[in-house]
Amino acid sequence: MAIDSALDLARKIRRGELSVPEAVTETLANIDKCNDEINAFITVTDREHVLERAEFVQRQIDNGELDGSLLAGVPIAVKDNISVKDMPLTCGSRMLAGDLTNRFGTGQSDNIQINGSENDQAETKYMATYSSTAVERLEQAGAVVIGKTNMDEFGMGSTTETSVYGATKNPHDNTRVPGGSSGGSAAAVAAGMVPCALGSDTGGSIRQPAAYCGVTGLKPTYGAVSRYGLVAYGSSLEQIGPIAGNADDCAAIFQTISGWDPLDSTGRKKINNGTPHMNSIIKDKKSAGTEGITIGLPKGILSPFSEESVIDERISERILETAHRFEQMGVSIKEIDIGMAEYVVPAYYIIACAEASSNLSRFDGVKYGHRAVNYDDLHEMLRKSRTEGFGEEVRRRIRLGTFVLSEGYYDAYYKKACQVRRLIKNAYDKAFDQVDMILMPVTPTVAPKLGESLNDPLRMYQGDLFTIPANLTGLPAVSFPCGTIDTDGCELPVGAQLIGRAFSEEKQLALVRAFQRKTG
Repeated sequence: MAIDSALDLARKIRRGELSVPEAVTETLANIDKCNDEINAFITVTDREHVLERAEFVQRQIDNGELDGSLLAGVPIAVKDNISVKDMPLTCGSRMLAGDLTNRFGTGQSDNIQINGSENDQAETKYMATYSSTAVERLEQAGAVVIGKTNMDEFGMGSTTETSVYGATKNPHDNTRVPGGSSGGSAAAVAAGMVPCALGSDTGGSIRQPAAYCGVTGLKPTYGAVSRYGLVAYGSSLEQIGPIAGNADDCAAIFQTISGWDPLDSTGRKKINNGTPHMNSIIKDKKSAGTEGITIGLPKGILSPFSEESVIDERISERILETAHRFEQMGVSIKEIDIGMAEYVVPAYYIIACAEASSNLSRFDGVKYGHRAVNYDDLHEMLRKSRTEGFGEEVRRRIRLGTFVLSEGYYDAYYKKACQVRRLIKNAYDKAFDQVDMILMPVTPTVAPKLGESLNDPLRMYQGDLFTIPANLTGLPAVSFPCGTIDTDGCELPVGAQLIGRAFSEEKQLALVRAFQRKTG
């Protein structure tokens, strides 16, 4: 379903062709029409509450208070591991979801509606007491949070099937996954429910669902966007970023949410005195961004690295076609040798699981989270609460992380993985001595069928081969559609990604924007 882009919608609102309440009402209608089938939203803001917010934003626009904002009046969805004050924050987990027996659960605000499923006992849902910095900045710019999107439990998964609220489905083929863990955000944009959304990317969780759903997603430089208010999974890996229909919308959202934040100790100030400037992309009517650019195509990247990790030859063809299109646009293509590919997945999963083991230890049923009913002592209460509250994939990663951090194994696994991570970073730094950006696939295959990945976790992990490097190195990467593949009679999207130097988001988005305008 085609809808206006975020920037087009904002322009209509500024010109008075559409009011903010009208835009919000239309968005709610789109969600009502599609969400039962796609299951992209966990929480939808109550109509009365969101229309009050829309009317407030309309008054701000009428009074000239939001004249400099590119997103004033635009409805936006937020992944449900990003805090929005007075809304549920579930991370797709029973640990925080509380009562799932009905649509209006215990402890629930009057401002929201919750999708429900079966549960054996009533509990209090966790309600966020503050908004993340990224959400605050969007709301200050006049954006309207329309709801919270479905996700793999605590961000651990690549399919959005591990959510306690049930699987999200791919709008292009409802028998297939939308990717994960930000699958709800990508599916909501691809299905036309919202023009844009926020996701988070720990090992490809923005870019992979964007590729599977045929939309654009940006994983920013580590530290470019505040992590304050993001529920931690892998603290040294994850970033909040935008998912939208095109590079222009991603640029507008990134410009709004990025910049140093004193509340985030991992933030970095090296962005044009604190805020990136994307106006050269958003306002320039020409397809600029290609002059003097050299793109590296990694040697061997389009052939299998091992029997366990085979890239579909049709994906290879689409990436090579994309490289050829860039050449036609005046970009130089150069084959480069990065290496280190066989170490990427094991290094990532050791580090990510170790950090998850530490970060998720706070969910014990004492201060908040699911708490078991029948137990004899504190240790049994903790064990039963976490066993009941966490799903299988989360428990698997916590066990792996606890093992690699344990005495006698720390040096052999975690310390060695961190050393390998540095070697991978050095390899990419060396590559950028030769090229400006690196072109790679996002995924080795098109979106798999529902259930396939859960039955083969190792295959699912290997599917992150192309997205993980940007997280291990902290570099920015943007995923964009580069064609389709006919699979079982359905045209399924294929995504390419550009990885760049730290804080090169403007150049990356400008190049993707030029590609999208050239190719349609």
